[in-house]
Amino acid sequence: MTLAGWLQAIVLFLVVLALTKPLGLYMTLVFAGERTWLAPALRPVESLVYRLGGVREDAEMDWVAYALSMLAFSFVSFLWLYALLRLQKWLPLNPQHFDNMPPELAWNTAISFLTNTNWQFYSGESSMSYLSQMAGLAWHNFVSAGVGIAVAIAVVRGVVRTSTKTLGNFWVDLTRCCLYVLLPIAIVFGLLLVSQGVPQNFHAYRTVHSVSGFAQRITGGPMGSQEAIKELGTNGGGFVNANSASPNENPTPFSNFVEMLLIFAIGAGLTYTYGAMAKDPRQGWALFAVMSLLFAGGFAAAYAAEAGGNPLVHHLGIAGANMEGKECRFGAAGSALFATVTTDTSCGAVNAMHDSFMPLGGLIPLVNMQLGEIVFGGVGSGLYGMIAFVVLTIFIAGLMVGRTPEYLGKKIERHEVQFALLAILVTPVLVLVPTAIAVIVPAGLATLGNSGPHGFSEVLYAFSSTNANNGSAFAGLGPNRFYDILTGVNMFFGRFAVAVAVLALAGALAGKKAIPPSAGTFATNSRIFVGLLVGVILIVGALTFLPADALGPIVEHLALVQGKTF
Repeated sequence: MTLAGWLQAIVLFLVVLALTKPLGLYMTLVFAGERTWLAPALRPVESLVYRLGGVREDAEMDWVAYALSMLAFSFVSFLWLYALLRLQKWLPLNPQHFDNMPPELAWNTAISFLTNTNWQFYSGESSMSYLSQMAGLAWHNFVSAGVGIAVAIAVVRGVVRTSTKTLGNFWVDLTRCCLYVLLPIAIVFGLLLVSQGVPQNFHAYRTVHSVSGFAQRITGGPMGSQEAIKELGTNGGGFVNANSASPNENPTPFSNFVEMLLIFAIGAGLTYTYGAMAKDPRQGWALFAVMSLLFAGGFAAAYAAEAGGNPLVHHLGIAGANMEGKECRFGAAGSALFATVTTDTSCGAVNAMHDSFMPLGGLIPLVNMQLGEIVFGGVGSGLYGMIAFVVLTIFIAGLMVGRTPEYLGKKIERHEVQFALLAILVTPVLVLVPTAIAVIVPAGLATLGNSGPHGFSEVLYAFSSTNANNGSAFAGLGPNRFYDILTGVNMFFGRFAVAVAVLALAGALAGKKAIPPSAGTFATNSRIFVGLLVGVILIVGALTFLPADALGPIVEHLALVQGKTF
């Protein structure tokens, strides 16, 4: 490990920290419907959207109506993308004349982008028209991120409001998120990435000849506009198969830093939005601290594993970091940092192949996803997932001292704990059960790239990634009809089962009356609470997933030390 490697992580964290308060305050104003500096340009557009959609801006919804609106919008969005992929052969902006996507793969891809997962069982540069990339995938990158943020804002309203049944208006929250938050930032950073060399054109792919005379096909297309929102919205789907390891999508060390910054920006900012809406910024900073501690520990472990290198090579007298599957321009530190950032969130973009990481280096991205994408997390989903853990932590603290647990002046009772546990239990059920099925049926073993514990890790990673709506992969696992269908189901429930559960939790909390704090009230903005929350998250994750992880990366590491590889 080197000082330069550590400085990459430190500088990234400091910039994220500096942006958290201003971005969080801005989002607080946006979702409160207050005037911002973009209002003169965007307010007429916002009003037009409401008129065309028949939306009453002042009409609020209870949690059931909010959830049904979210599901209805998502269903129509799925149909739109599925139809586009099945018909792209006959639609414009297809200079490579790509064929229609097969039904099972179109189903999997449409569910993937609907749920903010961007799991890709295809190579975009060899199967997707420019229209499908822009009007299908990039559009979903905006609205799927917007849905996640809207749900998070509704959950925060439920936590901070008292004696009410309403959580806001889904259509208003979604519109404001896309217009005032996602679109302006994506435009600015899209242009910045284009300035770094990311293509933005409608050219057909070009064949060029190198100095040595061999022909090479150069991919073009509208990449810059998709690259910014894929990171900002923690979507992660690459325009090309190599994703952010490709010099087209990620050409320079500066673009690499910008992409990681975009991945963390909104998730971090929402913690301050939470504190501002609760009228106690320390509540938001407490969640930020928990996320930061988990991020720091994950990066340190991943960097140590990759910088330590492969012991089999060391036995040959060759020292150095593990560079298999990595871009030399990013190195072990830049690859480990990007892998940690992208799996701390639900992004899934990669600048190195996680399948080629050392076993313990690959374990960190796996664990990050198994914790439920709460370390800054997907845009919106990270915050509401963390709030579910907060409720569980408060309940455990109450049991330890024999008091009725309270959060922000509200008693946490049976219904609130049930909804929080339901949201948390979605992850282990949808990861462990499909993995167990896949490793015993022929269809699940048919397309494994490796045997032994590494093959098991490929399957476990796939279901961890799809359930967490992450989308990164141990790329040794190949597609087939079994995985197309099962991972699609996994992505759907990984997104919407959790979202509905936390909306129900918010609805239950919103209806409660606030009680004044007393001498026995447990402060949820203290260092003790931060430590307890981190402990609960790690203990729940360890108790749930350690046996499965032991069968994969941990066994593989122990075997590698003994000189055996898979």
